[in-house]
Amino acid sequence: MKRICIYPGSFDPITYGHMDIIARARGLFDELVVAIAHNIRKNSLFTISERIEMISELTGKFGNVTVDAFDGLLVDYVRKRNACCVVRGLRAFSDFEYEFQMALTNRKLNDSFETIFLMTHENYSFISSSLVKELIEFGGDISAFVPEPVEHRLKEKLYVHREQ
Repeated sequence: MKRICIYPGSFDPITYGHMDIIARARGLFDELVVAIAHNIRKNSLFTISERIEMISELTGKFGNVTVDAFDGLLVDYVRKRNACCVVRGLRAFSDFEYEFQMALTNRKLNDSFETIFLMTHENYSFISSSLVKELIEFGGDISAFVPEPVEHRLKEKLYVHREQ
């Protein structure tokens, strides 16, 4: 049976920290699905289709990584994809408390899959999508935080928003 793992998140935008988790998790499973969650509580900069396009471009070299989007509960999406696992990246201890609570809630709703945590490489432990957006908004250099195609798209978005 094919071992499918889901890596859920908003990925708005995808960072080197996310890419680190993708590169490492893909080696543990037959297929890794980067699943973009539609989060109504977040004011996203990029549309879901833009994020799918960006992530697909960056992960195209990996034969066992697919990119998808979902609405609703993660547990329902995991069931729909017949996944055995969800992977979550941890940057700091503060991430663990939230992720632990989510993993236990998900287990209560659907105990047919496991949640595993991967520590982000220490070079990326301080990077967040929110930080990247704030830095670029104020003209900061984000080249150490996101791949070049993402930086380019962020600059395009910023330019368009300033023109409006």
